[in-house]
Amino acid sequence: MNNRKIKWGILGAARVNERLLPALIDAPNSEVVAISSRRPGAAEETIRKYSPHSTGIKTLNGFEALLLEKEVEAIYIPLANHEHIEWAIKSIESGRHVLIEKPMSIRLQDILSIEQAAKKHNVKVMEGFMYYFHPQHQRVREIVASGKIGEVRFAKASFSFMMRPARMYRLANDTAMGGGAMWDIGPYAVHVLRHCFDNEPISVNAMSKFSETGADVSTSGIIDFGDGKRGHFDTSFECARQSEYTIIGTRGGIKCHTVWQLPGTNDVPVVSWWSDDGSMAIETLPVSNHFNLEIEYFSNCILNDIAPKLDFEDAKYNCRTIEAILKSSHSGDRVEI
Repeated sequence: MNNRKIKWGILGAARVNERLLPALIDAPNSEVVAISSRRPGAAEETIRKYSPHSTGIKTLNGFEALLLEKEVEAIYIPLANHEHIEWAIKSIESGRHVLIEKPMSIRLQDILSIEQAAKKHNVKVMEGFMYYFHPQHQRVREIVASGKIGEVRFAKASFSFMMRPARMYRLANDTAMGGGAMWDIGPYAVHVLRHCFDNEPISVNAMSKFSETGADVSTSGIIDFGDGKRGHFDTSFECARQSEYTIIGTRGGIKCHTVWQLPGTNDVPVVSWWSDDGSMAIETLPVSNHFNLEIEYFSNCILNDIAPKLDFEDAKYNCRTIEAILKSSHSGDRVEI
């Protein structure tokens, strides 16, 4: 049995470390050896706030310092969306495996560059969609495969919450710089819709409400998957919390009730389904921490030289779809993907 642990470094003291730092520490096949930050004292504060009982983690000033730490094997990048490309490339060129918080990047060309660098340096790279590893989505796939709801024809994904003052930084940049709801929570909604269908999107129609900074506060739209199959998405920073998706087939439907919320005892996973023959069920699944599962999965990919399920093709399709959505919401036109 391989008991070796991947030694991780964290590039930045972003707020998402509240979930990822404990996950990196708790996963049985990973350990955190260093955190770097640009702000003096921020790395130390991250440890104090999110994992106060941890010991032995180096805190470094400046991102370049992390790349010089020979002990680090893999790097987690939770930086601002527009910064992903620079530090992903630098991390890869230093010979490190990389987990990039979604979106992998805000431009398709950037993802192509990251892919090329990863192949050249023979390292693993994955986009950080933690929700994908929760067991409830495997249960959804099993129900679809069983034929209970027939052929999938429609899906809807809704992700929203009221913006708190502490999160206003999400609207500081315009969409071209990765700001707004579509680049923040939109990647999740688009990703889950894409995985509801057997084929990739072919076009989109979208509309947005923009802030004075040029960031979208809300974006909704329809994604055409061909042959009349369509997905509706709704993302917003000014609606009550929604964190769910629904799949409708020719004979019934499925709803996944709690998808992207933070794991906790009050967020018991529930999957409900119904069929036109009158059968139905509400299934409660065990509570799982999808952040922990994501880290364990990617660390296992590194340890056993396994290609991640969330590969570059998946990242490229997600980015390409979001680029088309934002183009449509700005122009008001249907946009081909």
